[in-house]
Amino acid sequence: MKRMWRALAAIAVVAALGGCAGLPTSGPVQPGPVVTAEAVAPDVTFRPNAPQPGATPEQIVDGFVTAASGPQNDWQTARLYLAADYREDWKPQAGVIVDVLADRLYVSTGEDTITLQVTPRATVDAGGTYTDSDGASTPPLGYTLAQEADGEWRITNAPDGILLDEDVFRSVFHSYSVMYFDPTWEFLVPDLRWFPTYNAATRIADALVNGDPAAWLTDSVVTAFPENVDLVPSVPVPGGVAQAQLSEQALAVDQTTLDRMQTQLSASLATAQVSQVEMLVEGARIDARRVPTQDTMVDARALVLTPEGFGYLVSGDLTPIPGLSEAIERLSPVAVQVGRDRVSAAVRLADGSAALVRDDGRVTPLDGRPGLLDPTIDPFGTVWTVPGGDPAATLATTADGDVIAVGGAWTGASRIHSMQVSRDGTRMAAIVSFGARRVLAVAGVVRDSDGVPRALGEPVVLTGITGEGNDVGWLDTVTVGAISASGEQTRFVEQPVGGMVSSVDAPDGAVELAGVNIATAVRLRTADGALFVRRSSNWVQTATDVTVLAVQQGNPK
Repeated sequence: MKRMWRALAAIAVVAALGGCAGLPTSGPVQPGPVVTAEAVAPDVTFRPNAPQPGATPEQIVDGFVTAASGPQNDWQTARLYLAADYREDWKPQAGVIVDVLADRLYVSTGEDTITLQVTPRATVDAGGTYTDSDGASTPPLGYTLAQEADGEWRITNAPDGILLDEDVFRSVFHSYSVMYFDPTWEFLVPDLRWFPTYNAATRIADALVNGDPAAWLTDSVVTAFPENVDLVPSVPVPGGVAQAQLSEQALAVDQTTLDRMQTQLSASLATAQVSQVEMLVEGARIDARRVPTQDTMVDARALVLTPEGFGYLVSGDLTPIPGLSEAIERLSPVAVQVGRDRVSAAVRLADGSAALVRDDGRVTPLDGRPGLLDPTIDPFGTVWTVPGGDPAATLATTADGDVIAVGGAWTGASRIHSMQVSRDGTRMAAIVSFGARRVLAVAGVVRDSDGVPRALGEPVVLTGITGEGNDVGWLDTVTVGAISASGEQTRFVEQPVGGMVSSVDAPDGAVELAGVNIATAVRLRTADGALFVRRSSNWVQTATDVTVLAVQQGNPK
């Protein structure tokens, strides 16, 4: 019920922002999933100016909008621009619009009314979920003012939420991962959120305990926090130990659930560099320990097929995977994705069919439909296949050989160009076409508690793709990469799911990519067999004669 009320409040915020979405405001932490660089950026604090005597209505509105860059003490400075009887009514944590400062246009529509036209680049909702505006417009923001007894103008009505220039937003806000479990309780799954760095621990914990996963991810993850357990809205961090005060209902929770709660909270706050976390009820510490979870890290070496064989490539030398390398070499596949166990791999053969190959030499044909994309294998050994011309015809073949017609696959898409499942098995990234529009998209994987896939959720568009979409892949736990080609230009797109897109030139003819453990270490293979690795802003060639750049989907248990 509490999450329902939060959802209703979020709907009200959307209306107040003119159609844009909105922003919010025990045990040692164990090593967890890799987080993005933004999450560990330095804390930058803006200290805006208070209203100046004799300011005009437009100067008051402009000063108020600018003061939103300072969230200290519940936006204390920004509230000075408001009439005294309105200061507590304005809700800055209701939403944020990220815009372009140079495009702001103030218009006086009367002596006491100012409207502000903005060009939104993105929005962040009340739970910290970032959404690119994709060129969408918003109605003008309206501000009403009144002249007080001392002759000074103050705002008597303003839209809830705040407005931040995109450059200021990058300094005041940073990304953090709110951690959930997959349905089997084996993997931690990051849900990227954006909060001000000021009081970040409180905002992260509130999003986890009192909030919900991002809408597109809701059916693909689970949380240990019961609906009736709330967080007191303050998480102090004395001596580097975060203290999360929970409602008394937490005392009735069983030990397994408490341990999972501790795990989620510790992993979430670790992305804000909090080293220890305690859960408390009425000041008393709850005894809970972090539970073991599966690691999604992969071997940092390039895994390739060359004329000399299949294995890990370092300085021209190949190190084979016992049994599996020999089995793959006999097949001469055109695409390889190695399972987490390293005893099996999903391959696409020269005739276009998909198969599962094992380290004992067994080869199991999986899908012989024409036009198949490269198959992708999830951490439970299920292999996903789909013809490029029929996105809805996605199949999932389990490790037991059961073939599942995946419900809801790529709703509305006319074509799919590349697809890869995340290493935790909860998210599927793809390059898909909706008519003439080609995009990078992600969908949640819906599973039962045994990890058996049932459906894909509604796809969420991350960014547009120019030209041909050659390949897509997961670069780390939250970031998707894609190769696109238009004419003679090849581009590499980097898109954190729930973050800001970036793109750079890629080596000419790049056709395959393989992520490692951090987004900046991605590898690309060109059509003529050259292997490149990204180092800072450069692409460095490390090998030639590579016929397949294989994808790794994890490490053995």
